[in-house]
Amino acid sequence: MLKMSDICILLSVFVAFITTAYLWFTGQQQEGLFTATWIPSILTFAIYFKVISRKG
Repeated sequence: MLKMSDICILLSVFVAFITTAYLWFTGQQQEGLFTATWIPSILTFAIYFKVISRKG
């Protein structure tokens, strides 16, 4: 079962992906590449906090 925090993380990744695709296909490739780096960063932070919460 997904927690509310998991849903928020997935929603933020989805918004970052949509933003990246929009920027890329409207001709703003540099901005699209910049926002594309947000996706793995958000997922990495989510994994980190999930691991930390299970240790405690």
